Amino acid sequence: MNASLNTPPPKLKSVSSGFTLIELMVTIAVLAIIAAIATPSISIQLANQRVKSTAVILANALKEARVESTIRRQDITFSYDNDGDDAGKIEIENGNGMIATYQYDANSTITSTASQIEFKPSRTVDAMVYTICDSNASASPRQVVITAIANISSQLGGSC
Repeated sequence: MNASLNTPPPKLKSVSSGFTLIELMVTIAVLAIIAAIATPSISIQLANQRVKSTAVILANALKEARVESTIRRQDITFSYDNDGDDAGKIEIENGNGMIATYQYDANSTITSTASQIEFKPSRTVDAMVYTICDSNASASPRQVVITAIANISSQLGGSC
């Protein structure tokens, strides 16, 4: 009787718990495949975000130039410069000097038919379409449109 009491039943025998090396390697391989699939879409999302951010900065600078022209009752010059490797620069100035400057990401470029426009106190300006592109060609370009009566809007579109 004592011999049967000293041997544990089959269910209570020690069971090894943990993962085998093969199970761990399979898990890591699956994670690597998922990461490889997700990486390109993440870089495109980042590029689209840079374009959108630059479009917002451009629209805000245009709105500030329009308001300053009305408040000061003088012509206000708006200009931009894609500085190549450095961050791009937007400048708002009147005849007396600089009013405001903005910077945008170096990977973003702004294009239009003219790099400078002039806001009149009568709330008029030469109509212009600015196209914002990114160094990543897969990013969707955006356009900031300013009408002759200084209405400013942003939309998807354009070509780089």
